[in-house]
Amino acid sequence: MCAVVRFAPFLDHTLLAPEATAADIDRLCDDAAHHAVAAVCVHPRWVRRCVERLRGTAIPTAAVVGFPSGAHVSRVKALEAAVAIEDGARELDVVAPLGAVCAGAWGEVEDDLAAVMQVSATVLVKVIVESAALTPDQIVHVCRVVRASGAGYVKTSTGFHPRGGATAAAVRLMRETVGDALGVKASGGIRDCAAAAAMFAAGATRIGTSRGAELAECVGEGPRPLAHLDPARDRVATAAATGTSAAAP
Repeated sequence: MCAVVRFAPFLDHTLLAPEATAADIDRLCDDAAHHAVAAVCVHPRWVRRCVERLRGTAIPTAAVVGFPSGAHVSRVKALEAAVAIEDGARELDVVAPLGAVCAGAWGEVEDDLAAVMQVSATVLVKVIVESAALTPDQIVHVCRVVRASGAGYVKTSTGFHPRGGATAAAVRLMRETVGDALGVKASGGIRDCAAAAAMFAAGATRIGTSRGAELAECVGEGPRPLAHLDPARDRVATAAATGTSAAAP
């Protein structure tokens, strides 16, 4: 049994709505500072504003890159990443090229991530794989590519794909694939304490949510090592994802 913790230190308080205003961004940062969350996550145009608003706190600004499709030319993603870092971003949430993932064009995926990683050595990189749009085999393979790329996290979703966001089954499969070597960020549709707790129980080590101010004071078992996850729940979730039997071995 893991210790009961506040969820705030494991939350990325996120605002990616295209209609967000400067006042909305300021409120995001003020809420983040009040609750002492892990990071704020915004579009690159807001990075400088967030960095300035959060000055004097320990909260980093994360910028999305190639958002939300991942279909940008790799050198454009690399430039977007470099500009965000120059503006003060200390974390990047990079969308993998989903079309290449679905086609099994793994060399293209590797090259795309390498272009971003080449300019991102000084920051934490989280790679968004859009797990709801992938088969279990594709999730496993893209997680292996992300792990080999040097990124620090693999992330479930943008929250903008019509197939949906994070599921416990996908999070478990991702965590089983990367082990404790990478973090797993669950995002997309996590709106209450129970949903957040379910993601931690499945293996998430960070959660992205637009409801960070509401979830910050949730308490429960937070992230845990892979060995401490419940194997019975892992079997059920993996069976649901892969269509296999959940019977104990």
